[in-house]
Amino acid sequence: MPPARSRLGLLLLGALLTLALYLLLPAAQHEQPLAGTRPDKGKRGRWAANATARMGMAVGDPPVFYREVSAGPQASGTTSPGRPDVLFLHGRAFTSKTWEALGTLALLAGEGYRAVAIDLPGYGDSPPVEMVATAQGRVAFLDHVLQELGMRRPVLISPSMSGRFALPFLLARGDQLAGFVPIAPVGTKDYAAEQYQRVQTPTLILYGDRDTSLGPQALQSLRHLPRHHVAVVPDAGHACYLDKPEDFHRALLGFLSQLK
Repeated sequence: MPPARSRLGLLLLGALLTLALYLLLPAAQHEQPLAGTRPDKGKRGRWAANATARMGMAVGDPPVFYREVSAGPQASGTTSPGRPDVLFLHGRAFTSKTWEALGTLALLAGEGYRAVAIDLPGYGDSPPVEMVATAQGRVAFLDHVLQELGMRRPVLISPSMSGRFALPFLLARGDQLAGFVPIAPVGTKDYAAEQYQRVQTPTLILYGDRDTSLGPQALQSLRHLPRHHVAVVPDAGHACYLDKPEDFHRALLGFLSQLK
């Protein structure tokens, strides 16, 4: 065969192989998910460390993103018996990545807790979801998140804006939480003292001493929770976990260690 035809034949063969690989690769990825993604609903499997994965609300709904970090002796994906799961929400200017960047998720995982942070709808990697326009919808949203994550009676961490999600859930589903950690959340004045007094969830009220607005305002309402403690982070503002992460972590771990 003339050299020119031989080269042309090889080029055509290479193009066909490239096309075949292009067509087959998505199917292979679908059949064998990348490490770090959550198994499909209904299937059991270990979650990889430092993972970010999609979680669909329901058929046709946009995904929610969450991240889970394992570290140290818990890198195998196991947790210490008797320690509750911990779910982190976030403020308006932040995302789930905040808790990863601060080392909070890895710290808790190293202490034997399963710690997960999610991006709320419309923030981070999660697109908006119409259902969270109402308080009832936000309760249903968190219900679904806990179900999909397989969390039973977790501790809910709620800074600032995420109070719009956490507070109605606390009042409606407080018995489904092992603990509650509000960090100067918004929306506390939307509920009456009598509503807070009916909640029996152990609560750690956290805020920075330089947060002279939302911190004390939230305390005025949340102090009606019967089983609450207060921790004020010194020399810290509204996002006290950013200003003084070590003090924040110390207070959080102290609270978690007291829960059963």
